[in-house]
Amino acid sequence: MPPLHLRALLPLLVLACGLALDFIQIPGLLLGSVFVAWILLGQQRLPDWLWWSGGLLGGIALAAHLLPGFQPMPLWSPRQLSTDAPPYALRLSWDKLLLGMTLLAWWLGQARRPAPRTPLAWLATGLPLVTVPLLALALGLVGWQPKWPDGLWAWLAVNLGVAVLAEELLFRAWLQPVLCRRLGVAGGIGLTALLFGAAHIPFSPLFALVATLAGLGYGLVFYGSGRLWPAVALHGAVNLLHVLLLSYPLRMA
Repeated sequence: MPPLHLRALLPLLVLACGLALDFIQIPGLLLGSVFVAWILLGQQRLPDWLWWSGGLLGGIALAAHLLPGFQPMPLWSPRQLSTDAPPYALRLSWDKLLLGMTLLAWWLGQARRPAPRTPLAWLATGLPLVTVPLLALALGLVGWQPKWPDGLWAWLAVNLGVAVLAEELLFRAWLQPVLCRRLGVAGGIGLTALLFGAAHIPFSPLFALVATLAGLGYGLVFYGSGRLWPAVALHGAVNLLHVLLLSYPLRMA
């Protein structure tokens, strides 16, 4: 287990780089520093319920871009990746990157617990890879649009290293274990998946339904493996199938 001062370098480097490049301003630096300190130092100093609830609220605020002082870094100008979808601009969200690196620094300091070794959970690995694209096609959210976009590697780095990592840490590593302890395994995984889907409602209610199904698969894999990386890899694979084979981001109405 890496010592705290080394793990803390992950979010602190994000704050320093974002500030130097002027994508994080003073309010973001201050609020971001409070979040980092809360997550990494508060666990031993605050009541568990207060520390966990505050971390959840702060994580949601960062993930939803609700805190001031953070500006996205444009990486692509808007370009049309699919003939039936609107132009898509690739941006690096510094607030979501900070969320992911802070929770990763916390996660690396947690003792690993033995996995439940549930065969059903491992079998669920294939569930999102098949059912999520099929459901999205059936609902008309996407069409069949195979492609190899220019700049795919930049998209993959941002999607996997920022969006997917932050979402899996927040929903699966932070939220799901607590809900499973309170509601049981089925209830905890199911409610986490529902909340994960609800977070995608701004895209569309139907897309939230697809995300709920995907979140169920990610939650089962996380529970069955006892590790974060299988859920991150599966989430990244589903997103990669989306961009390579289907309308991206979504079909135009």
